Amino acid sequence: QVQLVESGGGLVQPGGSLRLSCTASGEQLDYYAVAWFRQVPGKEREGVSCESSGGYAAYADSVTGRFNISRDNSKNRAYLQMNSLNSEETAVYYCAVGLPCTTCVFAEYDYWGQGTQVTVSS
Repeated sequence: QVQLVESGGGLVQPGGSLRLSCTASGEQLDYYAVAWFRQVPGKEREGVSCESSGGYAAYADSVTGRFNISRDNSKNRAYLQMNSLNSEETAVYYCAVGLPCTTCVFAEYDYWGQGTQVTVSS
């Protein structure tokens, strides 16, 4: 069983940057797809980015060019670097892991962290 803990959220000004971390325990991340989601209370959860175990990454259109997903398997940790943040990206951010059929886009994300709040505000 995989346990995930997110960290790195906080308050950032519009245009600023933040790096989220997701630390896994219970299993090694090497063969898992990793994804980041975000959710505003009362709204649907939104996929932000994902990375396959082989390094292929995908991004939501709204964050392409500004966000970067990565991982350090030696530390069993995944990251989401977020740049040029805007207020619409205020949300609770969650990391999740799962086993993909093909790429991380089609993975079933069975394990989730508790989330970390990101607030983008002046």
